[in-house]
Amino acid sequence: MISVPRTLRVAALSLAVLPITAVAIAPQAAADARGRADAGASARRMLADLRVAKPLSIRGYSHRRFQPRWAHHKGECDAREVVLARQGRGVRRNAACQAVKGVWHSPYDGKVLKSVKQIDVDHVVPLAYAWRSGAKRWSQAKRRAFANDVSRPELVVVSHSVNIAKGGQGPQSWRPPRRAYWCRYATSWISVKHHYRLFVTRKERVALLNMLRTCGR
Repeated sequence: MISVPRTLRVAALSLAVLPITAVAIAPQAAADARGRADAGASARRMLADLRVAKPLSIRGYSHRRFQPRWAHHKGECDAREVVLARQGRGVRRNAACQAVKGVWHSPYDGKVLKSVKQIDVDHVVPLAYAWRSGAKRWSQAKRRAFANDVSRPELVVVSHSVNIAKGGQGPQSWRPPRRAYWCRYATSWISVKHHYRLFVTRKERVALLNMLRTCGR
C-alpha cells in the first residue's frame, strides 16, 4: 500500500471542496442579478406610466408644509426612529424611543456610521422636489403622510455629509457617489413617484433611465 503524505492529502481535499463552494456561490449571484434585472424592468414600466411635465414653481414651499415634525408611528416612536431601528444594527433607544447607539450603513456613499451625529434620514424624493412635481396641489394631510411614509422606499438612513450634498436635487443633477446603488436609488425614486402620482420632467426621466441600465436586462 502506498502511503500518501498528510500535507498532500489535505491539499487534495481542499481542491475537492473548491468547486462545491463555487457552485454554492454562483446561484446566489445569479439570483441577485435576476432580482436587479426584474426590479429594473418593473421600474421602467412604472416610469413609462408617469406623466412628463415641466416643474411647478417653488413659490409657497416650506419644509413645514410637509413636516412640521416627524409623525408618531408606534407609541413614542416617530417615523425617523422607526427607520433608524429598521436600517441599523445593534440599535439602542432611550425612554423617548430616540436612538442613542448603533451602527448604520449609508448606501449612497458606502460609509459605516457609528454615531447618531453622523447620520440623517433622507427623503429619497426630496420634499422640495416633490412640491414641484405635483405635491404643491396636495392637501396638508397628504403631504404629511408622504414625508413620514415608512411603507415605501422614501426614507433611508445616510451620512449627514452626503445628504447635505444631495439637498433638494433630482437625479438629473445629483446621483449617489456609489454607482453600485444607482439601480436601487432609481427604482426607489420611481416607485415613490408612481405611488403618489407625481410627474417627472424630461431630463429627470432620461437620468432615471440611464441609472436603470445598471440594473441589467
